[in-house]
Parts: sequence; C-alpha cells; structure tokens
Amino acid sequence: MRDKGEFLFTSESVSEGHPDKVADRISDTVVDAYLAADPYARVACETLVTTNRIILAGETRGPDTITKEYLAHLARLAVHDIGYDQAGFSWRNAEISVHLHAQSADIAVGVDAAGNKDEGAGDQGIMFGYACSDTEALMPAPIYYSHLILRRISELRRAGDAQAAGLQPDAKSQVTLRYVDGKPVGASSVVVSIQHDEGVEQSAIREQLRPIIKAALPPGWMPPDAELYTNPTGKFVIGGPDGDTGLTGRKIIVDTYGGSCPHGGGAFSGKDPTKVDRSAAYVCRYLAKNVVAAGLAESCTLQLSYAIGVSQPLSLYVDLNGTGKDVDETKLGTILRELVDLTPRGIREHLQLNRPIYAVTSAFGHFGRTPDPDLGTFTWEKTDLVPALQSAFGR
Repeated sequence: MRDKGEFLFTSESVSEGHPDKVADRISDTVVDAYLAADPYARVACETLVTTNRIILAGETRGPDTITKEYLAHLARLAVHDIGYDQAGFSWRNAEISVHLHAQSADIAVGVDAAGNKDEGAGDQGIMFGYACSDTEALMPAPIYYSHLILRRISELRRAGDAQAAGLQPDAKSQVTLRYVDGKPVGASSVVVSIQHDEGVEQSAIREQLRPIIKAALPPGWMPPDAELYTNPTGKFVIGGPDGDTGLTGRKIIVDTYGGSCPHGGGAFSGKDPTKVDRSAAYVCRYLAKNVVAAGLAESCTLQLSYAIGVSQPLSLYVDLNGTGKDVDETKLGTILRELVDLTPRGIREHLQLNRPIYAVTSAFGHFGRTPDPDLGTFTWEKTDLVPALQSAFGR
C-alpha cells in the first residue's frame, strides 16, 4: 500500500461485543485458563455463540483441574465482562456446552521435543507480519483509527458515561482514508453501526458518536457530514449473538492489518503459542515493526513458513515495499534470523508467550497495542531490536 499517487483505502473493525469477537474472547479465555495452570498446556478451542447458547469444542492437553464446569464458568464471566445481559443473550442464563477433548497423539508426537528432536511447529502454514510509518504505533492508519473509534466507545460504555447512554456492546466501524504520495491525509468517510436500546432515536445516536469519532481522528481529518454514516440501516436493537451467530477466527483481517498486507489464513484466538498460526504471526509483526522503528524503511512486510513437526522455518521473506533506505533485503533477512531464533520454541521464549496473556488480544486487534511490562502483554510490540539493526546497517 505504498503507492505514491493519490488513492482511498478502507479498513474495518468490530467491537468486543460483535458475535465473532465474543467467540474469540471465550476461546482466548480458555487458552489463558490452561496456561495459568500449566505454561506448557496445549489448547485449540473453537467457540460458537448464538441466541442464549455457547458451545465450546476442540482439543486440549493440560491439568485435570481445568474442568468443563470451570470453563463454562469462565465463559459466563467473559460474557458478563463484555456487557451482555439481554433477553436473547445473557451471562446469567445462556446455555453453555463444553466439548473439549484430548489432543491427538499423532499431532503431539510431531510437535513435542524428544531426544535430539526440537519442538516442531504445530501445523504447516504461512504467516505474515507488517509495519509502516502511517502512525506512531507503526500500524496502517485505516485499521488503527477504526480500532480507536470502537475502543473509545467501549471505554465510555463501560464507565457508564452519559455520552454512551443507550449504547450496547455490538458495534462495527469502517474508516476510509485518502492517501497522497503514500501518506494518509484525511478521512473521506467513516461508518459506525452500533447496537442500542429500544426507543433511542437515530439522530441522538449520531450526535453521541460524532464527538467520539472526531476525537479519535487526527485534527482536521473528520469527513464531510454527508460522509459520516451512523447506523445507516436505521434501527439496531437486536444485536450480538442473538442477532447473528458468532464463531472463533472469523475476523482475521480485523485482527491484523485491515487488508494492508497479505494474510496467511490462520486465525489466532483459541490457540496456544505452539501453534505457529499465532506465535509466528506475532514474531513477524515484531520483526517488521523493529525494521521500521530502526529507520531502515517506511514499510516492511515479512513472511514465514513452516511444516508440521519441523522446528526451523522453511522460509523467511522480507519485502520493504520499495521504501528501504539503502538496505539489502537479503542481508536484512539473514540478520533477522541471527537476532531471533525463529523455531516455535525460540519464538515462545523470546516473546515470553507461555503465559495467560491472550484474552486482552481478542478485541481491537492483536497489533499496534501498547506492551504492558507488568502484565507481560503484547511483547511482540516492543522495539528492543532497534539498536542491533541500526548497528548492522551502520546507522
């Protein structure tokens, strides 16, 4: 997306109360429960949510203390935290079914370390990472601001602020930005659709949302009034899992870069960090972000590939998208592999991924977030490789 001409680019986000995000939150809550009990537990949990019903299924390997009843309790608490206490979907009385079973021995033998064999990848696949200079977070601006709008609405709703009165957890945003010479200069349109209480007027919702949207965007970026769309279909009272079935892993573009770069196809939520769909995508972001933060390029795309049961990646691809600053991409790839062990074990240890840090990733994107040293979250957003990268290229 580094075109030097003038163009429009659009990304969307969805809130924590979107049905698919409810499913992601529950699946990641299961991952956290297992990792809290055993840092080396294995989890692959899928969740389905619909009208007053939650179904968990998948494979696990971990302590017997993690019972089905306990997981059902955690799922209920997750729904409560999101804010659902509606007639069609409530944390109080939703029916919860847990169908998790033991991990396949065939998969385990390929992944587990044994003798001289290092831990292998939990599956084959390709993973991408991306960073660019659009924003201070080194994220593409359209997805960054789409997330930010919904995060601010969520914060106001959770705080009981009058500005969010009558608004419910399910929401979507979409931001279209105008680029000139490869840089975003303003929003040409913004769409926000949000679930609301019965009887709330659409005009009132528009006036509630307008200042929130304006505050989320940089000064002067607000689109023309005719291009600000709030609940464009009108009434949005029936929402959340009561209005639409939700499934884990259906918002992979929302979770990543809003379509600004390729996606390997694997979802993140519900998977422990031996699954390279998750851990390798995180390290790809980590490496790409450090390249841009080091001033080696304005934009960086990375790809890793793995084979199930094999520890070393099959390939590492680096593309600076024509924005490199006297940097040889082949040399850069070699240096990145020297700086970080890209085996599944190496990634987990370098980024400290064997911890219960995943529920917070389930909404508002896995990337572009602020690392919390106390909680150990979003370690892949650190830029601690910058000095080594600058030294390697004489900067």
